[in-house]
Amino acid sequence: MHDKTRSDTPDTPELRRDLEPEELLAVILDYTGKIANERSLDRVLMLMADMGKQIVVSDRCTVWLLDEQRNELWSKVAHGVTELRIPLGAGLAGHSIATGEPIFIDDAYTNEPFRDALEQGALLTDKQTGYRTKALLVIPFRNNEGAVIGCYQAINKMTPSGTFSERDLRNLSLAASYSGKSIESALLVQEIEETQREIIFTMGEIGESRSKETANHVKRVAEYSYILALGLGLDQEEADLLKMASPMHDIGKVAIPDSILHKPGPLTDVEFELMKTHTEIGYNLLKNSKRRILKTAAIVAVQHHEKWNGKGYPHGLKGEEIHLYGRITAIADVFDALGSDRVYKKAWELERILELFRQERGEHFDPNVVDAFFDNLPAIRSVREHYPE
Repeated sequence: MHDKTRSDTPDTPELRRDLEPEELLAVILDYTGKIANERSLDRVLMLMADMGKQIVVSDRCTVWLLDEQRNELWSKVAHGVTELRIPLGAGLAGHSIATGEPIFIDDAYTNEPFRDALEQGALLTDKQTGYRTKALLVIPFRNNEGAVIGCYQAINKMTPSGTFSERDLRNLSLAASYSGKSIESALLVQEIEETQREIIFTMGEIGESRSKETANHVKRVAEYSYILALGLGLDQEEADLLKMASPMHDIGKVAIPDSILHKPGPLTDVEFELMKTHTEIGYNLLKNSKRRILKTAAIVAVQHHEKWNGKGYPHGLKGEEIHLYGRITAIADVFDALGSDRVYKKAWELERILELFRQERGEHFDPNVVDAFFDNLPAIRSVREHYPE
């Protein structure tokens, strides 16, 4: 079998040298600074994989995490591949995590002590991809309580020696010590945000259920808002934030009388004025929170009925006086409301909704948001199919 780790292979990086101590320190300081400022688990894992790869000068580096609920090891980030999941205990990663011990292998194809683990992992992957695994270094990492929660797996040393050393073990062990604690922090942040998301969806569903609207309405509005946010150029973090917050747009309906929410015909002027108060009620429920998600939800709650031309409510804001979150949620909410049955109307046909949006571009709706809506219409329609009434 041709050895793709050799320097004479044209599609493989040239052999390199080990880092000098000051270079190693610079790499560690650079990555620890980046990791400390990250909230996203996926990005933390990517930074850690990159850090490990540079520290030991490997061709690839994978960060494996333990998923105890599913009895699996998983990696969202692995150089050269997409997300991986393997059974708990499988491969070298599983062996290292189970024993808490590091593993050195100079040549995967001649190693006998770990033959079974290699055939479950690296050698099997080589057969599927054509890649040639030679040297491997696997080091477990632990959380603050000392429990093993994952491991680094470095593949193919890219220096002339072609094998990992005791120095690599020390250096990657240092990275693993920091990584375990950083991942634990990122997982905690993720758990907190997932809990907040569940609470927000539940509260949003309560608000909608008061007016006989389905739970899927808030899910669809969340997905539409996310698609539009990305379509308008917002970054991933901000799009995710709006997706989590937009389900709360009608939370203020919890304070609106059933006689108004469930009225099958048009509202009187007095009733409509009372209905409009749900925007400020929602804002007042949320405005004092220090959480990013709920602060964003407060903006959405109070502004999703404002109009680009200044004729909306509750404050008659005009144009860019309306926060972009409010402008996005406005069109997401109207699209879903018009396309759904309500106590006071039947669902509109799609073409009728699209024609209204064309007419209301620059009137009710921000022209840029309307354009993003039409640009992303296939994705928006697929959301409705995925979350039907």
